Amino acid sequence: MTLTPVPQDRPTLPLQPTNRHGSRSRMTCLFRCGNACDHPEPNPTTNDHIQDEIAKAVQRRSLLKGAAVGSGALVLGSLTGGLADQAVASSGSGKRDLATAAFTPVRPNKRDAVTTATGFTYDVIIRWGDPVVAGAPTFDPYAQTAEAARTQFGYNNDYVGVLPLKGSKEALLVVNHEYTDENLMFPANTYTPAEIKTAAMANYGVSVVQIKPGLVPGSWRQVKPSSKTTYNRRIHLETTFAFDGPAAGDDRLKTTADPAGIQVKGTLNNCAGGTTPWGTVLSGEENFNSYFDKSGALDPRYTAEYQRYGITGSGKGWMEVDPRFDLTVEPHEPHRFGWIVEIDPMQPGSTPRKHTMLGRFKHEGANISLTKNGRAVAYMGDDERGDYIYKFVSAAKFDDRGTSKARAHNKTLLTKGTLYAAKFSGDGSEDGVYDGTGEWIPLCNDTQSFVPDMSVADVLLFTRLAADKMSPTKMDRPEDVEPNPVNGKVYAALTNNSNRGTVAMPVDEANPLASSMVRSAIGAPLTSASGNRNGYVLEITPDSGNHGSRTFTWDLFLVCGDPAAAETYFGGFAKSAVSPISCPDNVTFDSEGNLWIATDGNVLGSNDGLFRVPTSGPDRGQVLQFVTMPRGAETCGPLIADSNRSLFFAVQHPGEIDGATFEQQASTWPHTDDFPRPSVCVAFKDR
Repeated sequence: MTLTPVPQDRPTLPLQPTNRHGSRSRMTCLFRCGNACDHPEPNPTTNDHIQDEIAKAVQRRSLLKGAAVGSGALVLGSLTGGLADQAVASSGSGKRDLATAAFTPVRPNKRDAVTTATGFTYDVIIRWGDPVVAGAPTFDPYAQTAEAARTQFGYNNDYVGVLPLKGSKEALLVVNHEYTDENLMFPANTYTPAEIKTAAMANYGVSVVQIKPGLVPGSWRQVKPSSKTTYNRRIHLETTFAFDGPAAGDDRLKTTADPAGIQVKGTLNNCAGGTTPWGTVLSGEENFNSYFDKSGALDPRYTAEYQRYGITGSGKGWMEVDPRFDLTVEPHEPHRFGWIVEIDPMQPGSTPRKHTMLGRFKHEGANISLTKNGRAVAYMGDDERGDYIYKFVSAAKFDDRGTSKARAHNKTLLTKGTLYAAKFSGDGSEDGVYDGTGEWIPLCNDTQSFVPDMSVADVLLFTRLAADKMSPTKMDRPEDVEPNPVNGKVYAALTNNSNRGTVAMPVDEANPLASSMVRSAIGAPLTSASGNRNGYVLEITPDSGNHGSRTFTWDLFLVCGDPAAAETYFGGFAKSAVSPISCPDNVTFDSEGNLWIATDGNVLGSNDGLFRVPTSGPDRGQVLQFVTMPRGAETCGPLIADSNRSLFFAVQHPGEIDGATFEQQASTWPHTDDFPRPSVCVAFKDR
């Protein structure tokens, strides 16, 4: 098969199924994170790894009793049998309540479709290129411009938030746009390289879109942009953001365009996020490191800092159209990304802010809970192999009076407080579960650093280096970290560590899924593909049920993978009645406290999907697949809203399969065009 010629700046990849990690293609690895897994683990310290503590717990746990395949367990093979044919009972009675509804789990599949559980359906609310602001031009893939893109729904939607509009049935949909794939977006021989870069850059950022209920309860649709959709907004790389917190104005944030170091244009690679109790949205800047090039030598002052953050000077060529992305010219520009961003959708003219008090790293997102005395706590993960889980506790307290003055106060809560990193330890008991204890190690507050030889600004600008000195626990790609509003526990998706079992990171007793200790216990051979390929879900219980506590206990709620594999674990639930799950990424909760898990990079031979898992009661740990994605796509979002009647989710990078181009697509989902369009959807009960 002959590939259609593409512009010089558009990478051509092999047209064959040479996926890097399960369902994640080489294209996804290249465009989203710059092939991060090809590089050595950026954390060079000898700090303990979470695998060490899990392995200690495994030694205390009876593998054959708690993890081995029991009588009658589902033997999957192609992962399409057994459980998918069973209608799963539920204790709830709400016919449209996604938290309690009984449903037949979706079979794992490779369809080019969004497939929901029987009895449910979905609508596409908004697609890449659809108008966001009034007057936006009709989307035309053969006439993409930066000016048009800044008025249209951006590419590769990730985080999804829904904020009700007071006094109305309508709501605001807030969505991140994480990254672009120029191979799929732009027809060959149509644009110059400069036109591709500027149009692609305009597809980053955040969209705020007014939506209204559809005809079927639980369904939603976009309100057509007009003079009445005054909340609609496209935040992009030319939008002005303000720095706040202790590092604002630091010399290392100053650039030619911003000599004061207090403002920056735009936000980059926004991944997950969260909605605050005061009605704003937090968005995490993740793989920002891969956007910067160099025209000459790099500034020797920042050699260690650049290396720890994976900044090499090999980027996307953006410096050719915007000199601020040239590290040689602007060595401080990368310091202006990697933050938690706060946006106020209710005030469309407001300036978004980057909170330096929450530290700088590859933020997956941030999610807020409150301590018993009303302080705001933000939980965060640094999405890199071998990096850390963090939390921030505000100095001031949340004001719940609901007045405009109270809201203004609450919007300052993330500017002063204390930043911590997590250390996990085994509990030393033979209690039959993967578990242990932990502590939050303080790094700094807004006036004092607790890290030797580092100032407050040092800690916040180079949080990874600061945490390294305090010996928190190295994690396997901590993605979404969210508090459960029902049971008060915190759930962290540890997506995987794909390098386990390689020469760079060999299998050993410190890895519970590939160590000789575990493998010999279950009679299975070691293989080069062994390792944490499927990921975990970690459950953290703050001591005394208080998110402000410095100590906690932890357990592995899920050890993901094929239920027929001995090492998998599903909260103690029978493995004969669970769906296979691989690579947990984003999480959310319904009003019953059920955990909903979106996956990214399924290594079990199926498309990615979305799963419901009870966290308590007799069904604790029963993983049931509710939705599967189209070919090449990952599941993002997700969000349960509208009295549990609506499941919002984002379909990111459909058709991103190696070798695909605009002319030779691997998917056409949502099947409205002859090319794929990343979109936000809502699932709900059929009539």
